[in-house]
Amino acid sequence: MKYNKLIDHTLLKQDATPEQIVKLCEEAKQYDFMSVCVNPAYVPLASECLKESDVKVCTVIGFPLGMNLTRTKVDEAKLAINQGADEIDMVINVGMLKNGNDDYVEEEIKLLKEVAGNKVLKVIIETCLLTDDEKVRACIAAKNAGADFVKTSTGFSTGGATAADVALMRKTVGPDMGVKASGGVRTHEDLLAMVEAGATRIGTSNGTKII
Repeated sequence: MKYNKLIDHTLLKQDATPEQIVKLCEEAKQYDFMSVCVNPAYVPLASECLKESDVKVCTVIGFPLGMNLTRTKVDEAKLAINQGADEIDMVINVGMLKNGNDDYVEEEIKLLKEVAGNKVLKVIIETCLLTDDEKVRACIAAKNAGADFVKTSTGFSTGGATAADVALMRKTVGPDMGVKASGGVRTHEDLLAMVEAGATRIGTSNGTKII
């Protein structure tokens, strides 16, 4: 397996500079990662840096809290795609899920998938804030809404990916939907554990070290 093509090479820090984003893109080209994952403000820059490579541009929507209005997330995703994003990682409204409003969560994901079209949509459920039952419900909502992936974490909350959560997500969505492990994947051993548990994509800022 080519582990480099599992990796979304990520830099989402608040103080990330344009120079650092260019370096991220150069590393992604050098190691032939699947994508770079950057905040929306850097989508145009990343798109320009990667235009002659097969490395995709991934960005985050409603990040990191997921508490934006749905229409804000929709508009943010539209603009990101227009500016060159190939993949969208959206954050669900965790509070709505916890309140039992699964229909709200599913409808929001569905609207984002309509915007994404044939672009990849990943749904961040923020597993560290959820019970196992809530994780299952979030995965079912994402699958019902037509998302391409479920994703463990933003990396900005109280915890990141665990192999147990990845395994539960894989069991819930079945063999055909993507599962992305993100947050705390720092070593080659971490990556292998997540893949063994069922992950098909890895979000990490340690991609070069891992490879």
